[in-house]
Amino acid sequence: MRREMFLTESSPENGTGEIPVETFLLANGIRLVHRRIESPVAYCALMINAGSRDELADEYGVAHLAEHLLFKETRKRKTHHILGRMENVGGELNAYTAKEETCIHAAFLCEHYARTLELFSDIVFNCKITDKTLELEKNVIIDEIKSSQENPSELIFDEFDELLFPGHPLGRNTLGTIRSVNKLDTAAVERFIHRQYRTDRMVLTSVGKISLHRLIIYAEKYFGGVSSRSENQAQRQVPPTYIAFNRQIHKKNHQAHCVMGAACDATDKELRLMTAMLANLLGGPGMTGRLNMSLRERNGWVYHVEASYTPYSDVGVFNIYFGTDKNNLEKCIKQIEKELFDLKEKPLTGLQLKKLQQQVIGQLAIASDNNDAQMLSAGKNMLMFDKVDSLHDICVQINEIKSEHLCEVSRQVFGNLSSLIYL
Repeated sequence: MRREMFLTESSPENGTGEIPVETFLLANGIRLVHRRIESPVAYCALMINAGSRDELADEYGVAHLAEHLLFKETRKRKTHHILGRMENVGGELNAYTAKEETCIHAAFLCEHYARTLELFSDIVFNCKITDKTLELEKNVIIDEIKSSQENPSELIFDEFDELLFPGHPLGRNTLGTIRSVNKLDTAAVERFIHRQYRTDRMVLTSVGKISLHRLIIYAEKYFGGVSSRSENQAQRQVPPTYIAFNRQIHKKNHQAHCVMGAACDATDKELRLMTAMLANLLGGPGMTGRLNMSLRERNGWVYHVEASYTPYSDVGVFNIYFGTDKNNLEKCIKQIEKELFDLKEKPLTGLQLKKLQQQVIGQLAIASDNNDAQMLSAGKNMLMFDKVDSLHDICVQINEIKSEHLCEVSRQVFGNLSSLIYL
């Protein structure tokens, strides 16, 4: 008999009315994360702690190709059977590959939990790769690569990462190159899946109207029989020491594109949170970000400007991006440098800090009301930290942050920025 273990017990809702997360560990190492909601629509994902960062030198693009091939054939299903399994009951099936994870996810009526989990298990653990399906998907991905190369506002981020992490897997985009994808064969994909799709690197995350007990029964039925493997696995390469750079590349674009940014610490959860808050303050999802107000609303120099922070397991990437008329490029850069200097040297007033805290808390609360996003967020947090913080706990952390803390993090992150400009 397999021995299972509860990671956490279900707890009553706290004073915020937040629905608690319940977790469970299957004997083969697959972790379950579940939040029960009273809705007829459920969301479920199988997240695997394996992405393009885990590719070997001769495997560039294989993680993304493997994800595509999961939907082509299994030992008992053809492509139309796989796709129709959810669509025939009004559900949606999708997937994505990132630098540190691969995710298969679905939205469906709650009555179809068993159908969904059985399909997840089949496409991940019974995938069948043929030369025909391999070539079809390689052609699809090559079209994707060509399309991305024609969009400078996307391509500049890929090239910035290459400069930020030279010679390191984090510096490569998930698509690969036309040459690297063309070189991949069936054996390469099968090796990657066998090496990386391990049960101890998987999280099954769910938001829906089902009890944890019933979810465990389904998970045991469709995933419990998958054996765990104990062979040694290649460790992820440590990112290179960050060295700032400034690079200009001449392109035949009608406007200039610019990314300014740096590699920064991501191992401390408090630092991650404060860096994300700074990105929000400068150019988050709203229209009142400092950079949008100064570059677009007051001066009309840009149509779009954004700031973002992407944390990985051992490093983070802070970016500012804007596109502008070439005559306004230097003015935009000087204005951004002024805004960053202010964040480093001028602490936010009490009112400014409170506004930022309320803004971030509000955005998190709205995001948590999106059950699909909530499901993916919980799964990713379990992959990275082996726990899921409640919205209440995160809000407490946000409200404990002081202006001087944000100044210190600003000096760490903005003290030695790099830049890449397309002219």
